[in-house]
Amino acid sequence: MRHSQFAALFGAVSAIALLSSGSVIAQTATDIRIGAEVRGQLEEGDARTRGNDAYRYDDYRVQLRAGQRLQAEMRSSDFDAYLEVYAEGRTSGDSLASDDDGAGSGTNARLRFTPESDGVYIVRARPFSGLETGAYTLALSERVVPRQPRPGRISIGDHANGRLTSSDAEDEDGKTFDAYAFRAGAGDRVAVLLESDDFDPLVRIGRMINGAFVQSAQNDDGAGKGLNSYLVFTAPQAGEYVIQTTSVSGDSEGDYRLTLEQGPPAPEARGIAVGEEVSGRLNEDSPKSDSGAPADLYRFTGRAGQRVAISLKADDFDSYLELFDANHNSLATDDDSGGELNARLTFVLPEDGDYLIEARGFSDATGSYDLKLEEVAPPPPPTALSFGQTVQGDLKEGGATDDQGRLFDGYAFTGAEGQRVQAVMRSGDFDALLQIGKAGEEFEELASDDDGLRQGTDARLTFTLPEDGDYILRALPYSSSGKGLYSLEFSDRGPEPGPGSLLVGSTARGSLSEADAMTDEGVSFDAYTFKAKADEKLRFTLISPAFDAVVEVGEDKDGDFRSLAEDDDSLSDTHARLDWTAPRDGTYVVRARSFAAASTGDYVLTVERQP
Repeated sequence: MRHSQFAALFGAVSAIALLSSGSVIAQTATDIRIGAEVRGQLEEGDARTRGNDAYRYDDYRVQLRAGQRLQAEMRSSDFDAYLEVYAEGRTSGDSLASDDDGAGSGTNARLRFTPESDGVYIVRARPFSGLETGAYTLALSERVVPRQPRPGRISIGDHANGRLTSSDAEDEDGKTFDAYAFRAGAGDRVAVLLESDDFDPLVRIGRMINGAFVQSAQNDDGAGKGLNSYLVFTAPQAGEYVIQTTSVSGDSEGDYRLTLEQGPPAPEARGIAVGEEVSGRLNEDSPKSDSGAPADLYRFTGRAGQRVAISLKADDFDSYLELFDANHNSLATDDDSGGELNARLTFVLPEDGDYLIEARGFSDATGSYDLKLEEVAPPPPPTALSFGQTVQGDLKEGGATDDQGRLFDGYAFTGAEGQRVQAVMRSGDFDALLQIGKAGEEFEELASDDDGLRQGTDARLTFTLPEDGDYILRALPYSSSGKGLYSLEFSDRGPEPGPGSLLVGSTARGSLSEADAMTDEGVSFDAYTFKAKADEKLRFTLISPAFDAVVEVGEDKDGDFRSLAEDDDSLSDTHARLDWTAPRDGTYVVRARSFAAASTGDYVLTVERQP
C-alpha cells in the first residue's frame, strides 16, 4: 500500500506494518479521521484475501459515534472501486455496509453508513473483484441529516397527485422522494398503489422515530400492476405512519398518482400445534396475502429458544412460506429449501408467544398443499475425525437434520491454513453430499460436493483450508428423503503441489493422478511456469489418449491462479490447442488438465511460438 497526504484536513497517518502469514500478507489499518482525503495505491505486496474470489485491499481505521453519518467516497481510473465497512476486529465476516458504483459515475464507489454504537470501524478500500492494482483516492466526510419534508396528509379512501423533481428531499441513498402521513390502528390493513407513466415507481411505508424514517415495508412491482407499486400493509401498532413515494432509479422525475385504500381482509388464522400436519387448498376465493396472492394463515404458540421447522409441500404450485410474529412483523421466508419446489423454513423463536405462518404459492397460485410444523433439536456435538480415518455411518429417522430437513452426521477436525483435505463419501442407499464449514454455533458452508467421485452418486470433496482452526465436515444425502448406510474416508492431501517449469519450444510428458493438485471442481491438473514477452504469440498443444484434454494459461498471484485463456477440443474431439498472446512481460502458468473430475492418465504438452 502506498498513500500520501492530499488535503489539509488529513490527520497524521500511522505506519503500515506488513506481517507475513503463510502466503497471505496481513496489514494493520491506517488511522484516518472524518474530513480526511487521501491518495492510495494498491500494490503487489498489499494485503489480500484467499480463494477464487481473492482481492487486494487497504484498511483504514476510523472512530465513529453512534448515529454519526459517515460517507466514504473512493475513485480510481485503474480499477472498479469497491468499499466496505467492518467493526474493528471483525473483518473476516460479512461487512456492515458495502458499495460498488454509488458515486453515480463510472465505477467509483460511495458508501454511506450510520453506526448504532460508538466504536472503531474499518473502512476497506479494494477493487470490485480480482487482484487488480492501481491508484485511488479515498475521502471521508460526515453527512448532514437529510432534510425531512413535512409530509402531506392522506386518508384511507383518498388519493394524491404529485411530481418527483430534483429539488425534492433525499433519503439515505440519495433518492429523491415525497412523503405522506396517515393514521392507523393496531392490526389495520391498508393498500397503497403508486402509479406513474414517467418512471418506475417504488413505494415505502414506515414511521418517524427520533426524526429519522424507519422503514417497515416496500414494494416495487405489484402483482398484476406492471411497473406500478402495490403494497398491502398491516400496522403492527396504533399511530402515525409515513408513505414515501420514489423511483427505483432514485433520480427519475415525473408525475405520479398515490392511492390509499382499505386493505383486503387478512386471512383468518387457523390454529396449528407444534408436531401437527394439516392439509389445505388455495383457490381464487382464498384470502389474499400482502403480496396479493391467495394464502392461508396459521397461528401457533411457541417459546423462546424453541427451534421449529415448517414444511409446505404442494404438487400444484411452487410453495412459499413466511413466518410472522403476533404483530405481523415478518421474521423469515423460504421458497425451495424443501426440494422439488417445496418450501421448508427452520427458525429459532426469539420469545414466548404466538406466531403466524403464511402458506401460499411463490406467485398467484392455487391448488392443494400439506403443511407440517415440528420442533427440531439443535445439532448434536460433532464426532472427532482424524486424518487417515475411515468411518461407517447410518443416517436414520430421529437423527439430526439441517435447515432443509436432510439427515446428517457431523465430524470435527482441526487443520492449518493452506492444508488440503479430502473427504470421500460412498453410499448404496442414497445420493451422497459432503459439506465443510467453520466450527461455530451456526454451520456456515465453505465448500460442498455432490458427485465428485464420478462413480455413480458418491461424493469427493477436496478443499484447501483458508486459515488455522477448527472445522466441521457434514455427511448427508442430497435430498431430504435420503437415509441409510455410508462410508466416509478422510485424508490430508498435504500442501498444494508447486508447478514445474517449461521452456518455450519444449515438450513435457506427464501423467495426471489423484495425487495431483485439483481445482475446486475436483479436476486433477499439472502446472508449469514459463516466461513470455509482451505480445509474444504462443501455441499450446495438449494430447492425451486417456482423458478429454484441456489446456489453460493463467497467472499465479500470491498463490492463487487467475485464468487468462483455455481450450478444450480445438485440435480434435478430445485434444486441445490454444493460440495465445502474452499481454505483458512476465512469468505465466500453463495447466494440463482433464475436462472432467476423476479423469487421469498420460499426456503430452507442447509449448511453441505460433507459426
